[in-house]
Amino acid sequence: MRLRIPASAMFVALATAILLVPTLVIGSPASAATMKTWNRLAKCESGGRWHINTHNGYYGGLQISGGTWRAYGGKRLASMPHRASKGEQVRIAKKIQKRQGWGAWPSCSRRIGKR
Repeated sequence: MRLRIPASAMFVALATAILLVPTLVIGSPASAATMKTWNRLAKCESGGRWHINTHNGYYGGLQISGGTWRAYGGKRLASMPHRASKGEQVRIAKKIQKRQGWGAWPSCSRRIGKR
């Protein structure tokens, strides 16, 4: 005897599979940084001073250059990183990290155990 599955049941099964597979495959990134990680990185980069401008071409707690800040959409939040809140700086840093990896902060990322 052959089992016949109604087309509507097949559609539901297929739709469920299409929706679930990306979640199961991608999941959450293992390298997703917590706020503790960003604080540790800022402590290394700027002594944890989120509003610092050292006049060396890098700004804020995570020492982001003005060009990188603008390239990743930071200008919509504040004119420069040191003028943005800690949360805003981290928001842009997450975009930078996703695209460039931890190498965007080479020395300090190694120091805190990120590569």
